[in-house]
Amino acid sequence: MFTGIIEELGEVVDWQPTMDAARLTIRGPLAVSDAGHGDSISVSGVCLTVVDKGDDWFTADVMAETIAMSTLAGVTTGSRVNLERAAQVGDRLGGHIVQGHIDGTSTLLSVTEGSVWRVLRFSLAADIAPLVARKGSIAVDGVSLTVSAVGADWFEVSLIPETLSVTTLGRKAVGDAVNIETDILARHVARLAEVSPAAATGRSES
Repeated sequence: MFTGIIEELGEVVDWQPTMDAARLTIRGPLAVSDAGHGDSISVSGVCLTVVDKGDDWFTADVMAETIAMSTLAGVTTGSRVNLERAAQVGDRLGGHIVQGHIDGTSTLLSVTEGSVWRVLRFSLAADIAPLVARKGSIAVDGVSLTVSAVGADWFEVSLIPETLSVTTLGRKAVGDAVNIETDILARHVARLAEVSPAAATGRSES
């Protein structure tokens, strides 16, 4: 589990594809400072497992499904990624509960500059749209953000200077893709409504 508070910008140093997977190596001194074999690290919102590590790098295997539904398919040597170590029991929850199990990707539609902030508008797929609410939480490339506005097929987030400078979101341009993870509570409510509409609304069938 993660909180969506990015700890450092990592750098992809190697990407080795195989028939149905890939092996990814990332430089991230802070991320590996106390990491061990089998630990989880969020890479731009995708939960990956450490299979090898050095003093300032770690390697993880990426399965075909993850490659297909995330932006990791497009990384190359030198790409920057957001890194966060798994949360520890007793940590402050500065963001929101993030699993690292993304729903898919969204495309940056527009960028609106404010005096010190920046508003980013992203596309919103039809199957994800019901899970996104104004003032609700969403993880974009692993960054915990609050939805500032939402429409039928788009949502917006407002980024402060700190977020722009310490995450990859400050480098995004119109047309770029990002990984999206909706709020886990919204997912469970939607599933409950799907399998048992009466239970979701609290109504009794008797």
